[in-house]
Amino acid sequence: MSKMTPQEMAAKIGSGLLSFPVTPFKADYSFDEATYRANMDWLCGYDVAGLFAAGGTGEFFSLTAAEVPQVVKVAVDETNGRVPVLAGTGYGTAIAREIAVAAEQAGADGLLLLPPYLMHAEQDGLAAHVETVCKSVTIGVIVYNRDNAILQPDTLAKLCERCPNLVGYKDGIGDIELMTRVHTKMGDRLTYIGGLPTAETFALPYLDMGVTTYSSAVFNFVPEFATNFYAAVRKRDHATIQAGLRDFILPLIAIRNRKKGYAVSIIKAGMKVSGRDSGPVRPPLTDLTEAEMAELTALVTALPGAVPARQAAE
Repeated sequence: MSKMTPQEMAAKIGSGLLSFPVTPFKADYSFDEATYRANMDWLCGYDVAGLFAAGGTGEFFSLTAAEVPQVVKVAVDETNGRVPVLAGTGYGTAIAREIAVAAEQAGADGLLLLPPYLMHAEQDGLAAHVETVCKSVTIGVIVYNRDNAILQPDTLAKLCERCPNLVGYKDGIGDIELMTRVHTKMGDRLTYIGGLPTAETFALPYLDMGVTTYSSAVFNFVPEFATNFYAAVRKRDHATIQAGLRDFILPLIAIRNRKKGYAVSIIKAGMKVSGRDSGPVRPPLTDLTEAEMAELTALVTALPGAVPARQAAE
């Protein structure tokens, strides 16, 4: 069980960079625990405020309900209190509640509640979904506002009154007006997280709206770049930010945008390029082509201080 209160967890994750470690798979798509442990230990060596086990980049959507707490427990054991570990949960309300309870028992410090499976629902239904998950656990919960789970400010306010452990709001749609209305209404009641794909692109403008942190997928394979970029955002170092966007992030996005699902696939590919091969993505996602891998390799090895993949693996 977590030793952090929901409020302590929220304050911690709002203080620095966040990331979603990939879930390594073997060639037969089974969970590769040894590689996951090695990756988590490596990432803990960098300045990171929280890690999300079995999150979006961790292919939550392809894991079974039994695998999620298994992955979370390994993450909790390996990080050993060095950073907060938050677990993904989602699907229908009953399954989301079941995963949430199991994740808390596995030692998670908090939950990221992803959108419910398939269905679009009205605000009352979404509120009931969030409240059910919140009241099933004592740890802090962050709602992921995206796709078919877009909560409006009034809905959030009512949920916060009923659920003291609802402590975070992650934006995954990029609606600046909605983000402004949410922050204006809720103030410091919630911790705000940037959650758009390749969040570095939006980090600076979101900082001015009260979003003090974001989840960096590229932290998985270029943690030095990711932490330096985050520091530049907090200092509003426009020159460093623009250079990072121009030389790495935007070319990465150009590859990512070629096929559906590449927002996850390109991170797994980056792990291989950096010498920390974490296996393939599970279907229905597809891996990058050999030509795209070559492009990604050129991007990564061009970064200042980059270590060739062969040397990194030694």
